[in-house]
Amino acid sequence: MDNSSAANGKPLDFIRQIIADDLQTGKHQKIVTRFPPEPNGYLHIGHAKSICLNFGVAEEFNGLCNLRFDDTNPSREEITYVNSIQEDVRWLGFEWTEQVRFASDYFPQLYDFAVRLIELGKAYVCQLSPEEIRQYRGTLTEPGQNSPYRERGIAENLALFEQMRQGELAEGSHVLRAKIDMASANLNLRDPVLYRILKVAHHRTGQSWQIYPMYDYTHCLSDMLEGITHSLCTLEFEDHRPLYDWVLATLQTPCHPRQIEFARLNLSYTVMSKRKLLKMVTGSHVDGWDDPRMLTISGLRRRGYTPAAIRSFCRNIGIGKSDSRIDMAVLENEVRADLNLKAERRMCVLEPLKLVIDNYPEGRQEQVMAKNHPQNEEMGERPITFSKELYIERDDFMELPGKRYHRLAPGREVRLRYGYLVRCVSVDKDPASGVVNTVHCTYDPDTRGGSAPDGRKVKGTIHWVSATDAVPVTIRLFDRLFSVADPEEDKSLDFLDHLNPASKVVLTGALAEPSLLEPPDFPLQFERQGYFFADPEESRPGQPVFNRTVTLKDSWEGKQ
Repeated sequence: MDNSSAANGKPLDFIRQIIADDLQTGKHQKIVTRFPPEPNGYLHIGHAKSICLNFGVAEEFNGLCNLRFDDTNPSREEITYVNSIQEDVRWLGFEWTEQVRFASDYFPQLYDFAVRLIELGKAYVCQLSPEEIRQYRGTLTEPGQNSPYRERGIAENLALFEQMRQGELAEGSHVLRAKIDMASANLNLRDPVLYRILKVAHHRTGQSWQIYPMYDYTHCLSDMLEGITHSLCTLEFEDHRPLYDWVLATLQTPCHPRQIEFARLNLSYTVMSKRKLLKMVTGSHVDGWDDPRMLTISGLRRRGYTPAAIRSFCRNIGIGKSDSRIDMAVLENEVRADLNLKAERRMCVLEPLKLVIDNYPEGRQEQVMAKNHPQNEEMGERPITFSKELYIERDDFMELPGKRYHRLAPGREVRLRYGYLVRCVSVDKDPASGVVNTVHCTYDPDTRGGSAPDGRKVKGTIHWVSATDAVPVTIRLFDRLFSVADPEEDKSLDFLDHLNPASKVVLTGALAEPSLLEPPDFPLQFERQGYFFADPEESRPGQPVFNRTVTLKDSWEGKQ
């Protein structure tokens, strides 16, 4: 047996230990898991944890993993979501066993199993309204009451259930309920609904079904039909496990998968509810499901996150049994570590300030060589143009610098990355505003490459682009979507009240090396600025739009 935890010398988490024991004792000869998303929205970083777990353990233990869509609520599901989920799983680096599966594939069998429950006297058709069902259900401290329809005869229940199936009864008028125990301490066992009438077209089955099974009923039987050995769920399904087991045990199915729960991912400065993510999309608080500020997998992909970084994040946060909140910085550090190794370097000036080298010869241009990656010579070099007029970052110059400011200032010398040492001699200002618009410098021609022959030390190194060939690019600087770590903590406020107004800043006057005019399809580090990725949706040839994936270091450190 080869699995990543054992191979790395790390102890197995509790789920992998269960699987390892089941294989060792011969309980199972082959492991089969599944990832069962509902196609009612885009997947987010929390789903990535489940994807990496389900597909990961299947890979590690030489097993199989199915992708199965829980498509039992056609009023909220779309084929667009089906397609996006498949794309996300593949982008993360996983492949499912054989063809994609759908709960709707099993509608005929699920119906037959429901009929069998009725025949066993374990299910009945109930005419209580949804509100009445809630009232009869009881509370955590008070038992429920039996429905007045609980003791219908089997023949009548079968006839009514068939009428439900044929669409002869009104939506909301009847449901099929399991007959378990209205006094159970577990509310999920108080005669839960198994089927409801929904006269809505299904994206796969059309109008052929007028009734649809509930998730708890569908899930366990779908697992059974696929021969799943370990059904891995998040902790909110722990109280549902007795119902999962009751259905399979009552029907005496030949396969009885084991449901195991683990803690879901809670990440700071975001929300993990698909319903709340949808609210942000439909309310135009973000620019769609793949907005780079959203922690959907498609949003992260568009922002420039890598599959390797997300997989590493999911692996390193581990699998536990109690809920906790992971700091966003943990995820950001994973993508920094990955991009630091992979991203080629380029120079881009986000807020340009003109720099003129007064003693540089008029009309002269020269090529200086810049490393594509300072720690990886195999990535090679590129020529960039050096000339009399350059652009530097506006905040790389200060007229009245503080003691800790080591960049350009009147009388100070700095190193131009890959170029020369220059000293500021004067400035030009806008007559109306008094704002500096040009910095004048002199250069030392003996310092090409940035080193002084006399050994003098220069503390500051700044990046630049040449005025002769710099190209305009649009830069989008993204920050955390919410301004507080837990937007849902204060129940007196709407989580939308905590949206960060500075989560997206668009710079249209940035200037970059000329090679960036044609947007590359690989990640870049803009030196001293962060990691960037050309937006795959909005970039055009000659009109690049770059999303900042992450800053070079955690800019939120110390803010809390």
